[in-house]
Amino acid sequence: MGEGVPVDTCGGGRTALDLAVRHGHDDLVRLLLEAGADPEQQAGEYGELTPLAQAAMHSRTEIARVLLDAGAHPDTRCRIGFPLLFAATSAVPAPNCPEIVDLLLDRGADITQRLRDLTTLEWAVWFGQVDMVRQLLRRGADPSAKALDLANERIRRHPDARQDCEHVIEALLAAGAPGAATP
Repeated sequence: MGEGVPVDTCGGGRTALDLAVRHGHDDLVRLLLEAGADPEQQAGEYGELTPLAQAAMHSRTEIARVLLDAGAHPDTRCRIGFPLLFAATSAVPAPNCPEIVDLLLDRGADITQRLRDLTTLEWAVWFGQVDMVRQLLRRGADPSAKALDLANERIRRHPDARQDCEHVIEALLAAGAPGAATP
């Protein structure tokens, strides 16, 4: 940066911001953004993500907050088409995952976005993420009949996931999902 090299220069296909986000270097992310790094740049090994998508996928709450403060939009889709909220809800369950989802929603992410004709809630149901389903319902996600159908379908396809699916079904029904469970 001090030698006249543009802050968003790629080295080996990755920018400094991309790598700082990926490896969780909060202070370096701040420094790069202050130096003019683009918070919406292409990131990831193949340029398939944004820095905010990487932060969401790796449950890096503070970095996500810094990127949002720097102008990253909570509803930007990755080049591969994933909305950020989907990346956060379908990431391997991690300690900060609920905080990332709340942060994105608090900053304006659309809980009704669709990917492959599924809402964020339906996506979490399909992946059997009980706690995330409950969180999304608390945040206003629509407990649709389709979500209930997906939970029942998951039981049929993955009998070993029955207990989690039953918890998902209970949460959906308690939140007003139309229909009845058919395990």
